[in-house]
Amino acid sequence: MGYPVSYYCPHCGAVVEVERDGYLADKSVTPYPLAGWAYVDPDDDFEADDADGVHFVCGESDAPDLTWTDVVSEADDVVNPGLESPCGRDFYLSFVRYENGREVESVPESDYVVIGGQGPSSPRGPDAGPRGPGGFSPR
Repeated sequence: MGYPVSYYCPHCGAVVEVERDGYLADKSVTPYPLAGWAYVDPDDDFEADDADGVHFVCGESDAPDLTWTDVVSEADDVVNPGLESPCGRDFYLSFVRYENGREVESVPESDYVVIGGQGPSSPRGPDAGPRGPGGFSPR
């Protein structure tokens, strides 16, 4: 027997209701996937699969046990409460995971950023002033 469980999109607050078994423990709902978690779509059998979570697209999915309500959450952590709801953005329901009997800590997926591109190989600082005898610089 399943139970209705509600979640809201962290981007706009749109509320989705999922009918599911009660044995899965929720860890978090985030706008990004957690590193090392394997996500499935809501129309996959995430309870039978070895899924670590569910990947939602806000307002989309015809999964039989999923209903997008007309409710919009007014929670404090909704990123953009004025955003049109549903917003069509990705968000992730992550279940609690265990490895070797211990709960795995969640870490957001890394975004690698290149800062500055091709620049100097060392920082440029202010002029150190006059050099001492023999070109020695007192630093």
